[in-house]
Amino acid sequence: MSQPDLQRRAWLRAGAVLPLAAPLAPAGAAGSSLPDLAPPALAPAALARDNTYWGRVAAHYDVTDEVAMLDNGYWGSMARPVTEAYQRHIAQVNHGNAYYGRLRFPPEYEAARGAVAQALGVERDEIVLTRGATEALQALIGGYNRLRPGDTVLCADVDYDNMITTMGWLKERRGVEVVKIAAPDAASATVQSLIDCYAHAMDRYPKLKMMLLTHVNHRNGMVMPVAEITRMARERGIGVIVDTAHGFGQLDMRIPDLGCDYAGINLHKWIGAPVGVGAIYIRRGRVADIDPYMGEKEGDDIRTRVHTGTVNFAAYLALPLALELHARIGVANKQARLHHLRNRWVEAARGIAGIEVLASPDPRLASAIASFRLRGKTSVADNVALSKRLLQEHGVFAVMRDGLASGACLRVTPAIFTPEAQVDRLVAALRA
Repeated sequence: MSQPDLQRRAWLRAGAVLPLAAPLAPAGAAGSSLPDLAPPALAPAALARDNTYWGRVAAHYDVTDEVAMLDNGYWGSMARPVTEAYQRHIAQVNHGNAYYGRLRFPPEYEAARGAVAQALGVERDEIVLTRGATEALQALIGGYNRLRPGDTVLCADVDYDNMITTMGWLKERRGVEVVKIAAPDAASATVQSLIDCYAHAMDRYPKLKMMLLTHVNHRNGMVMPVAEITRMARERGIGVIVDTAHGFGQLDMRIPDLGCDYAGINLHKWIGAPVGVGAIYIRRGRVADIDPYMGEKEGDDIRTRVHTGTVNFAAYLALPLALELHARIGVANKQARLHHLRNRWVEAARGIAGIEVLASPDPRLASAIASFRLRGKTSVADNVALSKRLLQEHGVFAVMRDGLASGACLRVTPAIFTPEAQVDRLVAALRA
């Protein structure tokens, strides 16, 4: 008998004397432990105003009511069933220790990976799970090997801070020129002006070979027409790495809709998985464009493009349940509700003297996130002070964001469990 067969039999014998909690059920079976949150038969736009239904949804989230929580862009709270599953999985992993981690976890990880691929609309061999979008995008940007000394790479003021830093690192890593542009202001941007902005950059920098494109930016929430810009770039031989940390889960889209070859994804923001879960997407056939991670084997296995180390097993195990709950509510319904809450305060704030709203009136460019500031108050200090004042005087929690070419602002981000009353509290504070 071969050594692998002997080892396999030894593992089976060990299982007879060391019982573990039952393996995680396949993603499709997760629904048995979920509440019935099937929405009524309404179009998303009508359902968005059905506060009875969204109250039922909110009842399954344990979120502080000490403040009007309008900073849900940091991460997304788990629904109670996901929290409970996460806690059970922690106990399961702790009980099984290395025996569980080495033998039981690998197939359960693959089940979770398959559930994510299905939700993203891609194949399982096109994704690998990470600890978040930052890790995913750093692996993609740092590993992108189609650059040569003297080439140009591009980022924008709306990109995430750590991603801008990583793009800058390519100057040392690859000997390239790093160019940063300013995207059109959210309040006045149009789909065409955004396309034109990137087209102009492609024309201006003939050595441009790669660019970062943020689907939904974390500063003012503007949605970028990714598919159109990516198509232009591909025609010019320019690679595009898409940051959809804030796109997937809150917008009714799948990865193929973006038309991109590479993307960094977050699963603990708008999906409501435990903190510490994200994914890399690389289109099949393009894995070779990304270097294997620090000595990993060459080849077309996407799993060699990142090395996370020992993962949070329980977080990955809870992921299929979070995806199932997401599907039960429906992403189109979530997007409509989030837009309703966003528009409720944005439209009111536009009519308040002294308030500058950083949000597009075009629904194609709108997400749950939007920002504002006091007119003329664009410094970090101004907006930190405003954030403190909102919290101390009105019990509204919104955060300062810096980095836009036009200056700092306050970001407002409702969630699907946010009641209209909390949004109205912000509007009342702005009027005051």
